[in-house]
Amino acid sequence: MSRRHRAQKRVINPDPKFNDLVVSKFMNSIMYEGKKSVAENIFYGALDRIQSRAKSDPLPMFHQALENVMPAVEVRSRRVGGATYQVPVEVRTERRQALAIRWLIAAARARNENTMEERLSAELLDAANNRGTAVKKREDTHKMAEANRAFSHYRW
Repeated sequence: MSRRHRAQKRVINPDPKFNDLVVSKFMNSIMYEGKKSVAENIFYGALDRIQSRAKSDPLPMFHQALENVMPAVEVRSRRVGGATYQVPVEVRTERRQALAIRWLIAAARARNENTMEERLSAELLDAANNRGTAVKKREDTHKMAEANRAFSHYRW
């Protein structure tokens, strides 16, 4: 890893349907092997399922699900005098969003429904209602940070 300067952030274009940057980032994370059209079909299909199930606009529901999964604090390893401590640290905004997206997709892939579209829609609905695997992951992260609060003075 180069220590000269930070890596430049790539500019991501908003998605064509909703003109939303977060949706575009989410679809890019779903994507395998550069197959963006497949990722778009999965995501838009999942939103259609949410709309038919919940009888409301799916985009605010998606944003609510993402908000419910975003962690506020996490633990990072810090070596002090030969011992490694798990130090609780606040999460930067960009990382919060990236973690939430990653956790939602991982939780959806681990579900038992037949198609990825069904899995994603079910996981997004669960997350919007503050339950599901992705929300549990956030809760576990917060519990870990709370348990290691005694080491917060090692923050850097």
